[in-house]
Amino acid sequence: MSRRSDLDRLYDLLADLEERVGGEQRLGDCTGYMDWPERGVYFFFSATETRHSTDQLRLTRVGTHAVSSGSGTSLWNRLRTHRGAKSGSYEGGGNHRGSVFRKRIGEAMIERYGLHNEYPHWGEGSSAGRDRRLDELELEQRVSDYIRDLPFLWIKLNDEPSPESDRAYIERNSIALVSNYSRESVDGRDKDWLGKDSPRDEISQSGLWNINHVDEEYDPAFLRRLETAVAKTNPV
Repeated sequence: MSRRSDLDRLYDLLADLEERVGGEQRLGDCTGYMDWPERGVYFFFSATETRHSTDQLRLTRVGTHAVSSGSGTSLWNRLRTHRGAKSGSYEGGGNHRGSVFRKRIGEAMIERYGLHNEYPHWGEGSSAGRDRRLDELELEQRVSDYIRDLPFLWIKLNDEPSPESDRAYIERNSIALVSNYSRESVDGRDKDWLGKDSPRDEISQSGLWNINHVDEEYDPAFLRRLETAVAKTNPV
């Protein structure tokens, strides 16, 4: 099978998942009171960009959580970190130092809109004090607006935290299949995609808000494991 055929198969499985769960969600509408599985893999799509010659929204990030042995992070906790704060001192914003997804989107916004002087410390360190976080709040809010509008789906996979888990396997191979980094472009992104302004070649060239696994080969067998997980996933 060709990479293009496998890519079509991946999108077919995600279309099956969308139908099975009653449609995509947006983080702006999600809360912790929904019936989230403890663990899973999530798939974010562009809010406006479709695949060439189809009406399917284009994949833009694949992720999971708790892949280190002993990790207790839940699916919702990971998604909530991406979503950001809905109240409190940083309302509408978030913490990009706790979410690499937020960090990468912010970097691309800084490049696109020439905001280097306004946000000279974006991405520095694993934490920041209150004053710096307040200084960065406006950009954090713009990042939140962007992420919260992205449609997304997830599969339920309650396996134990491990780099060898099914979740890690599906995440890794989904990214490797979709990525156009350092290879012939298949189903490439539109030229106005925000990620084209990312300072990271892995993002601008791959077409994904991912760094890890974009330069790897994929194992086509992961599609069978994904198909099994889709069949076991129910709506929240």
